Amino acid sequence: MSSKAQKMELNDGHSIPVLGFGTFVTEEHLKKKSMESTKIAIDVGFRHIDCSHFYQNEEELGQAIRSKIEDGTVKREDIFYTSKLWSTCHRPELVRPSLESSLRKLKLDYVDLYLIHFPVSLKPGDSLLPQDEHGNLILDTVDLCATWEAMEKCKDAGLAKSIGVSNFNRRLLEMILKKPGLRYKPVCNQVECHPYLNQSKLLDYCKMNDIILVAYGALGTQRYKNCTNEDTPVLLEDPVLCAMAKKYKRTPALIALRYQLQRGIVVLAKSFNEEHIRENMQVFDFELASDHMKILDGLDRNLRYFPADIFKAHPNFPFCDEY
Repeated sequence: MSSKAQKMELNDGHSIPVLGFGTFVTEEHLKKKSMESTKIAIDVGFRHIDCSHFYQNEEELGQAIRSKIEDGTVKREDIFYTSKLWSTCHRPELVRPSLESSLRKLKLDYVDLYLIHFPVSLKPGDSLLPQDEHGNLILDTVDLCATWEAMEKCKDAGLAKSIGVSNFNRRLLEMILKKPGLRYKPVCNQVECHPYLNQSKLLDYCKMNDIILVAYGALGTQRYKNCTNEDTPVLLEDPVLCAMAKKYKRTPALIALRYQLQRGIVVLAKSFNEEHIRENMQVFDFELASDHMKILDGLDRNLRYFPADIFKAHPNFPFCDEY
């Protein structure tokens, strides 16, 4: 079954493809690779592309998307493109200019989804991670409800079809949902989610409030320097996951992706390897039995590959609460 047929409706009436292509890069030399990989992803059937200002490769992704439109593979409306507002632009007056800057790089008229990338606010400026002379992050104090109002205006202006959040916990979601005069609920909350961190309580809360959970890091992690816990176990080497992969004659990666889809989660798969990109599309070709889903639920160990400890001093840091 093609991914094009697999969508979930958002609470604002738009719909999101359930399988997305992740494009996070940490090094300059990988930007071109992310462009080539995105072209391959579109060729094999991916229609949901996930990026962010923070990744610093939106220009390359815009080229990839436009080249696939120009060669007739897709039309603009076939592509669901997500961008994200970075933490240095939380002040309400910076929200729209930040989105417009992304659109200029992409050479697109709108994004399908715009997210607040991380709830911790940082000092505005050119540096993505502003630091003082001691190497500490320079934090900012911004009312996220005011940031959200500026996001709502971007939706009104047609610059973003839908708006949502990323890395929010229940407390922060409630702050937005209970905001006086709320006009648009977040359509989704994009969070780290995989069998070692299955986010079951947050998932239940989001479902209750008609907010879709989007999973990043669904295959564990590639152990990015300075981002991740490098000494954590490798998810795709988990013996239970590997045994299940053998049973279904699939890869552990496909089992991990399928697990999320069957929980009603939109899942992002990132790879710069053509064979893996093609293989990830096979997630629609099989189904996990309910008893196997329960076994996978049992792998949860509340393990974060992306603990984001550098943001811990901020009152909006999301990962100290239970969920």
